[in-house]
Amino acid sequence: MNWFRRLFKPPTADDVEVFSAADTLPRIEDTPVITDETQKAVPLKTRPLPPPKPFSSKSRNIRFGQVSDVGQLRSNNQDSSLAVLISSEVTNSPPPIGFFVVADGMGGHHDGELASTITVQALVREVVEQVLLPHVDGTQRTADQKTIPEILSDSMLAANQAVQDQVPNGGTTATCALIRGDLAYIAHVGDSRAYLISEGNLELITRDHSLVRRLLELGQLTPEEAEVHPQRNVLYRAIGQGETLEVDAATRRMPPTSRLLLCSDGLWGVIGDEKIAEILNEYVDDDQEACNKLVATANELGGPDNITAVLVHMPE
Repeated sequence: MNWFRRLFKPPTADDVEVFSAADTLPRIEDTPVITDETQKAVPLKTRPLPPPKPFSSKSRNIRFGQVSDVGQLRSNNQDSSLAVLISSEVTNSPPPIGFFVVADGMGGHHDGELASTITVQALVREVVEQVLLPHVDGTQRTADQKTIPEILSDSMLAANQAVQDQVPNGGTTATCALIRGDLAYIAHVGDSRAYLISEGNLELITRDHSLVRRLLELGQLTPEEAEVHPQRNVLYRAIGQGETLEVDAATRRMPPTSRLLLCSDGLWGVIGDEKIAEILNEYVDDDQEACNKLVATANELGGPDNITAVLVHMPE
């Protein structure tokens, strides 16, 4: 602030240079006068500007779209979602890093909302402290530090304990993805899903922890029977439903322009994988509009549940 005060303070006598009588100052009548004729005689010269650099429209950063909707039949939205993207343009800046979550609450009108909200908060708290801030600070990892899959699993366990403590009658699914460089680290509990979309192909990464899915795996149901099974929404694994929790983990390489979709069963369970792939391939260049279209299509087909989609798009 001292330099600021010195810059704008009124001048003092010490600041003013005093001329003596012997000093010679130019007289006004000796100063040349610039007229129109002199300007024409001596044309002004300007420094030519360098040619503009070509602009590239290729994005170097991760993009994403995000939307959550109550649907057509529910009175409240028990889904929660989160997207955190850190991208900097500074000297020696680290590559972009992102963390994305979808959680689908259950356990009644109020308990489901709280369970999914508490889970998202617990997950992002752990990941910011243990992954995102060290990444931005440039902290070097040591051999004894936890890996990212271990951190995500521990974050799920912390969320499980928080829901049990604060919402004893509530529970929630949770599917999260941390993207660093060209790798996506995924942790998953419940029947929200993660899909990888690469070269137009849709790959389901996660495994539903539902009774119907388990019966399908055991060969006790056909896909057609599973679609109309009265217990198709019953989960055998969810956050907040027990003292212990087993967390699924997966790691996928994300090629340039590939996309990752996280969504609740209010989306995939209504419109199906084939329609999801069709919409994503139609809206390749607009991730937010792709999410909007996915949710709108689920609502057009009845919207029986809350609908949430988070779509992450890798740069070229």
